[in-house]
Amino acid sequence: MERLSKQGVETALSKAMHPEINYSLVKLGMIKNVEVSEGVVSLTLVLPFLNIPIKDDLIRLVKGAISKLGKNVRVGVKISEMSEEEREKFLAMAREGWML
Repeated sequence: MERLSKQGVETALSKAMHPEINYSLVKLGMIKNVEVSEGVVSLTLVLPFLNIPIKDDLIRLVKGAISKLGKNVRVGVKISEMSEEEREKFLAMAREGWML
């Protein structure tokens, strides 16, 4: 297995598409604070609202994208809420993505 790298993790995450919007989670600004250390990836999944119904689906999507890098990779996902500015940008992109 090749060594786990932050760049490799970010590349894998950039392919994780939002299930309802035609953009990746990275492009939507939903992935932050990616850290890689000795087979453990930790990151923050930033949500427009903490109680969105697809939160668990998004967590599974993130973990699934990273697990493709190796079966022994452990993933820790923290949840955070977007700032007002981040949420406005996200919602504008969401409206675009829904139209595609």
